[in-house]
Amino acid sequence: MDAFYASVELLRYPDLQGQPVVIGGGRRHQPELQADGTRRYARLRDYAGRGVITTSTYPARALGVHSGMGLMKAAALAPDAVLLPVDFDQYRHHSRLFKAAVRAIAPQLEDRGIDEIYLDLTDVPGAQDQREGDRWWGARQLAQRLKDAVREATGLSCSIGVTPNKLLAKLCSDLDKPDGLTLLDHTDLATRIWPLPAGRINGIGPKAQARLQALGIGTIGKLAATPIDTLIEAFGQQSGMWMHHAAHGRDDRPLVTWREPKSISRETTFERDLHPRDDRELLGPLFTRLCEQLAADLLRKGYSGRTVGVKLRYTDFRIVTRSITLPHATRDAATIRRWAGRCIKTAPLDRRLRLLGVKMEALQPGDGEPPPALHASESLPLFDDLA
Repeated sequence: MDAFYASVELLRYPDLQGQPVVIGGGRRHQPELQADGTRRYARLRDYAGRGVITTSTYPARALGVHSGMGLMKAAALAPDAVLLPVDFDQYRHHSRLFKAAVRAIAPQLEDRGIDEIYLDLTDVPGAQDQREGDRWWGARQLAQRLKDAVREATGLSCSIGVTPNKLLAKLCSDLDKPDGLTLLDHTDLATRIWPLPAGRINGIGPKAQARLQALGIGTIGKLAATPIDTLIEAFGQQSGMWMHHAAHGRDDRPLVTWREPKSISRETTFERDLHPRDDRELLGPLFTRLCEQLAADLLRKGYSGRTVGVKLRYTDFRIVTRSITLPHATRDAATIRRWAGRCIKTAPLDRRLRLLGVKMEALQPGDGEPPPALHASESLPLFDDLA
């Protein structure tokens, strides 16, 4: 999907079309409806805090503002950009819509996250059709059908790469964004793929890219031309061979149409540091809301879990986790809240927090056992005993 979170927001606020917009603010950055029917939007120049960008529109990206960048740094580059809060419920809703629309045409689908999927088009009717002088005719028509179905279901655009394998499809889906449709096979590697930076290959991260640069390998073409023994010596047998094959567009991974989730979690980074004692009136409801959201996620996905865990990140970025295994699996929000609260109380609570999270592991299908009765002493707000 093209700039997915930002595009969903533009459906709500069409007056922002064509403007630099950044998604990553909190509730205080919600647009304000004015008496004349117009909206007043928060601007990056007014932001103060340590939040990061979740995503941005293409006009914002043209100004150097991109996901993962700190909002304060982004404000120096694009002070007039609009700042909107994140709304993951809406993003998940539109994710379900676009995947359902695609699955109705091409049911062999590998889900890679909220805004990205792989499809196997081999046996989809029409995919192999050809017209004289155009071997891609059937695939192009089918890909356009998919794009049209996504737009009809969501009002949003997507970009599609049609290639012989997943590695090339991932690369090509990004070549002509936004609203792209790229068709490519191995005969096109030299012109479309090899001029790209080596880091564009999914799996070559910043550290590996820096090591390649030190070897004088900046592009995928240079990587393809490097002797495999050189790559093995620099990166080891497995990674060296994989880089060699990836640079030549080789990838035999099948679609994985089902993955059993290992865990489901919810977490939030605070706009300012919160102390478990001084800010307990804020932390208690925030933690309860996280547990309720986790319970809703378990219900929607059809799972319950036995192991409840919490995650705390302190102001020095140190992370502490605690977990406890329950007698029976559950997805009841009050039960999750109670046991997660017990986990919290075993962690250091004498310094300020940047982030708080809750997780459910040891998942199993179904709704689990009925929740046990709540003891009166456990019905108190979580942080009250820290006064």
